[in-house]
Amino acid sequence: MNVVLFGATGMIGRGVLLECLEDPTVTRVVAVVRRPLGETHAKLEEVVHANFANYDAIEAKLAGIDACLFCLGVSSAGMSETDYTRVTYDFAMAAARTLQQASPSVTFCFVSGAGTDSTEKGKSMWARVKGKTENALLAMFPGRAFMFRPGYIHPMKGVVSGTRLYRAFYPVSVPLYPVLRSLFPKFVTTTVAIGRAMINAVRKPPSKHVLEVPDINALGT
Repeated sequence: MNVVLFGATGMIGRGVLLECLEDPTVTRVVAVVRRPLGETHAKLEEVVHANFANYDAIEAKLAGIDACLFCLGVSSAGMSETDYTRVTYDFAMAAARTLQQASPSVTFCFVSGAGTDSTEKGKSMWARVKGKTENALLAMFPGRAFMFRPGYIHPMKGVVSGTRLYRAFYPVSVPLYPVLRSLFPKFVTTTVAIGRAMINAVRKPPSKHVLEVPDINALGT
């Protein structure tokens, strides 16, 4: 399986990258990044690209791809709807359009979030924008798009968050993780589970195309 990964420098993307590199069914990982990962691996092909709103310059690198694992994203805190839409919707759609041309049979896996608004009409700005992105991708790749809606994500295998607040919180949460998982099974997942679930969704597509936390955890085992 040849995959392209967006967002490998973030916490979720890093976790997904590790699972791809360890999985024997994944033969090639093209990581599209703004800055070098500082990592080498026989499977890994790093593509440094500055403009995430247009991928024409690297379209050739995206040929022969079986799956797109789109983990790129930011917190909506302090952002206008226009700016958040640009990073969340515009970047994802630019990648989707290029992949449609370069790899027409690609499966598209998109990291969304628990509470995403599929109606696109709710009061929560981030939820509307995520919903708009989900809906567009599901329409663009009928039967070959999967939306992942994690809640609390526990980092594993040395993965750390790039967000200062999260980095401060996670060391405290480590001993509490088993309790959180037990008390909130419909809200808590891990970077490993998300990575495994994405790979498995491509290998053996589930019947559901919008995956909530219980679905992610079941698919990621």
